[in-house]
Amino acid sequence: MSGDELNPAAVAKPVEDVHGDGRWLSQHTRFVLECKDGEPDVLFVGDSMIQLMQQHEVWRELFSPLHALNFGIGGDTTCNVLWRLQNGELENIRPKVVVLWVGTNNHEHTAEQVAGGILAIAQLLTNRLPKAKIVVLGLLPRGERPNPLREKNAAVNDLLRSWLPRLGQAQLLDVSREFLHSDGTISSQDMFDYLHLTSAGYRTMSKPLSDLLLLILEEMPEQRRASLV
Repeated sequence: MSGDELNPAAVAKPVEDVHGDGRWLSQHTRFVLECKDGEPDVLFVGDSMIQLMQQHEVWRELFSPLHALNFGIGGDTTCNVLWRLQNGELENIRPKVVVLWVGTNNHEHTAEQVAGGILAIAQLLTNRLPKAKIVVLGLLPRGERPNPLREKNAAVNDLLRSWLPRLGQAQLLDVSREFLHSDGTISSQDMFDYLHLTSAGYRTMSKPLSDLLLLILEEMPEQRRASLV
């Protein structure tokens, strides 16, 4: 793995406002404001896979009760998430767990660069939140049938599986196999456009994630109780 300064996927940058409506920056500003009042135990950050999660019942059922904040923005790359976290989205909050899910939109980067970008975000999180645990969700397969992007996402997950343990606080949760049928296809019942998850798809990935989050929080009973007072 090359140094971060040589990895374009680990260079923090905002999204260019090509449409002129300022939507991306407005969402970021809202997240920064939420940090001033929110006291989350769990912070979710990433792209549309994180953003759309709160539109489904599993968010209200499994994650809202954990005092969770959702800082997902559709289309974000590792570069955009890195910029957001460096520019206010970690101010005034001390979550016990951060769930990171990003990388499938890094189309211009290699698998090694994408994994390096995710690792750079995880490193930032461990530096800024030394007591927090980091759960990195593995990239899901995409496309109805096997294709190069699937192979790339799988390669990213393999690299993360090797690299993340070095940070101590970070771990990979990879549920990608749950979405592949024996013939290699993906069902539209799980991903309506063969990328974004349906309600059924979110339920499939949310159960193991919820179980892991509850396990982590149970290991911090005193802090957990204090947050519920």
